[in-house]
Amino acid sequence: MNATPLPPRPASLDDPLYYLHNFRSALRWIEACYVDLFDDEERDFLTRFETLPEPAQALWVRMVMRKGDTFRDDRLDYAEIGTPSSAMVALIECEWVEDDPPLSLAVLWPLLTKAEIGRHLHGLLRDHGLTRGARKADMLEVLAEADLGEHSLTAWCPEIPFKVVRMTRMALCERLRLMFFGNLHQDWSEFVLADLGVRRFERVPLSPASRAFQRREDIHTYVHLHACRERLEAGEPIADILHDVPAADDNPWLENRRGKLLFLLARAREREGALEAAAGLYAQSVHPGARGRRLRMLERQACHAEALALANDAAAAPESEAERQQLDRLLPRLHRRLALAPPSVTEEPVPPRLEMTLPRTASVERAVVEHLSCESMPVYYVENALINALFGLLCWEAVFAPLAGAFFHPFQRAPADLLRPEFASRRETLFTRCLARLEVPEGEHGYRAVIRRTYHAKHGLESAFVQWEALDETLLEMALACLPAAHLRLWFERLLRDVRANRAGMPDLIQFRPEQGDYRMIEVKGPGDRLQDNQRRWLAFCARHGMPLDVCHVTWAS
Repeated sequence: MNATPLPPRPASLDDPLYYLHNFRSALRWIEACYVDLFDDEERDFLTRFETLPEPAQALWVRMVMRKGDTFRDDRLDYAEIGTPSSAMVALIECEWVEDDPPLSLAVLWPLLTKAEIGRHLHGLLRDHGLTRGARKADMLEVLAEADLGEHSLTAWCPEIPFKVVRMTRMALCERLRLMFFGNLHQDWSEFVLADLGVRRFERVPLSPASRAFQRREDIHTYVHLHACRERLEAGEPIADILHDVPAADDNPWLENRRGKLLFLLARAREREGALEAAAGLYAQSVHPGARGRRLRMLERQACHAEALALANDAAAAPESEAERQQLDRLLPRLHRRLALAPPSVTEEPVPPRLEMTLPRTASVERAVVEHLSCESMPVYYVENALINALFGLLCWEAVFAPLAGAFFHPFQRAPADLLRPEFASRRETLFTRCLARLEVPEGEHGYRAVIRRTYHAKHGLESAFVQWEALDETLLEMALACLPAAHLRLWFERLLRDVRANRAGMPDLIQFRPEQGDYRMIEVKGPGDRLQDNQRRWLAFCARHGMPLDVCHVTWAS
């Protein structure tokens, strides 16, 4: 391209062809970023799309944005396009749409209403002992057993008053969507939501170098892994999927996705009772927790010596606090079963315990808030929202830094590597600078001023850390007045050590004492409720550092 296009921005919904303008904008951006990785099909598609009449372009994009790839032509009527038949002719001529394609019953059934099935397929229903009054799903179940094959709509229903068409370039469009978003869980509706103001995003500087994939084979690997994941969710046999899992990849991002797939396949094997096979798959996975699950499989198979050797390796370099917690439970059991001296285990401090009997309500946390809160010592139900939000506001510039491979389209609420181990290390200098502000409580560059400025300047923008609806100015000011900077630093540093695990599990409530300038946290447990492992880790961390914390156990008044 002669000039680098501006990063795509949503077209105004006042324009009837807003979706076409958005799609064109995305195509220009994809071409600028990926022209060196395009295959012949993609190059041909972009060239031919520009030469199509505008109504044909618009109709194509309308179909791309709908679910599936097979449509009735009488349901493709859009006022801004005009007569759909002429636009469709252009798409059929360039072989992007197949006219009257062969249809299985599974594809045909959703296209027809129950009345249309009764009217046009009554002979087929009668031949298989079905009546028009049967449920639509029951009809399909009975007919599916007959294995009737695939036929065109005109063969199934010769007198039906509409046609069916099928898009033939959906796989290509999925690849283009993948190149733009760097994932397949976002779609083109992001443009619409952004224009409506439903979702607003930070504007991170982008360039054609800001792209998700650097090699053509990376795109194919992602698509392949995604297809295997979909097959697993659809219930295909595990053995068939395993045969198609790609080999290990030297791209850490893709290897993490492959590790997650292997982890899910191992869990499926585990549920089937195939413990040895599950252990083997866990051994191949780099997904967090895979080694811990493998240890469980070895223990359940009574392979105690092998489990102990692996557990000792893990104890020498735990992948996370969660694994360390698991090993503290597992190692004593393995030592007992092998008649070995018990290992030394560090006892974690136990927070003070409160007992309360309260009138029954729908929310045990709200009941404690109402019981303890007063004007001079208000209590807020914050759970994970407050500490995460304060971190996100103080470190906004570090989280949204335009690092290579972090941001590659305008609709990201977080960098692509947020949950990967290298998230903090890649931004070490930036986070060090942000956390250093905690040493300066007041003044223009102090942490309180920075958090306030960010709160007002960025309010409403999507963020993986800030839930705006859970943080009003009253709560923010109370937190800034009562939470010591030293405690904020400890919480933020722990969060950065493992974002995936540590942004959850924080205490439910916080009580402020503005007159004293301090606070206490309260974890609430209702009748029959127990502490989860991530909560135990947070409670132990807070107790270890002398943070004021109670665990409140509630029973209901009879």
